[in-house]
Amino acid sequence: MFDRLLFPTDGSDGVEAVFDQVLAIAAHHGATLHVLHVADTSHDSVTRIGDDVIDVFEQEGETLVADTAARAEERGIETETAVIQGGVPKTITGYAAREGIDCIVMPTHGRTGLEEFFLGSTTERVSRLTTVPVLTLRPDGQPISYPFESLLVPTDGSDPATRSLKFAVDLANDTDGTLHLLSAVDVSVFGGSSRSLPHFDSLETEATEVVDNAADLAATTGIEGIQTAVEHGSSVPAAIRSYATEHDIGCIVMGTHGRTGLSRYLIGSVTEAVLRSSEHPVLVVPSKTNKSEGDADDATAD
Repeated sequence: MFDRLLFPTDGSDGVEAVFDQVLAIAAHHGATLHVLHVADTSHDSVTRIGDDVIDVFEQEGETLVADTAARAEERGIETETAVIQGGVPKTITGYAAREGIDCIVMPTHGRTGLEEFFLGSTTERVSRLTTVPVLTLRPDGQPISYPFESLLVPTDGSDPATRSLKFAVDLANDTDGTLHLLSAVDVSVFGGSSRSLPHFDSLETEATEVVDNAADLAATTGIEGIQTAVEHGSSVPAAIRSYATEHDIGCIVMGTHGRTGLSRYLIGSVTEAVLRSSEHPVLVVPSKTNKSEGDADDATAD
């Protein structure tokens, strides 16, 4: 399932907090762990000693990736390391594309702190630009148990949701995890008497059809123990979070955009809201069409 994992590191507390969890994932799959440090050229990191020009960030990065790789190798995990100068999100996505990475594993926040991290953040940009799945782990949350015992796939019946479902099915089959399929209904627009309104019934029927169709698709792969649900909430993200908490979900698997068709769906989207607020790991499966408006070049830029 995962032969090559990419772990970008800047040595921050957030990165350090999830490192053991990353090692558990790599060990389970027998994956090679690629440890990447990006020497961010948006900062003035160059100092002069006589006639020599030394890039301080690059030197620090070489030490950082070597130390990180050594810790992984102590656990029997094969590693590859790289230090590359460039813009951080573009360098990460470019490396992932060139090296055939199967999944990028990152913390939800690092140096900048949780509240502001997703506003133009590294993780948000990587999730937007990459064609490689991105698994986000919360450094301030409970350590994950891997392999995940259960996977939650919210679905609206869209192509991106179906793509994330297929990925989740493969992962569940690989790890013997239970698959939960959820269709969420936002009842906030109906007020207190929502269930008595005809339009609510139509939404309920549609949501049930969507999740049943998803279950039928998953069942064709031979996976067993599929659980389905239609959840109501004050918002779709709230319904997803509520279900994940109530059922002690191991990981939420979501697509980068759904029926809105927006190439930059992570801005103001359900996926972004879940990434920001979920206490659970979130695995973002990119759409094949998420590289538009100039993003195609960004994803492979150095």
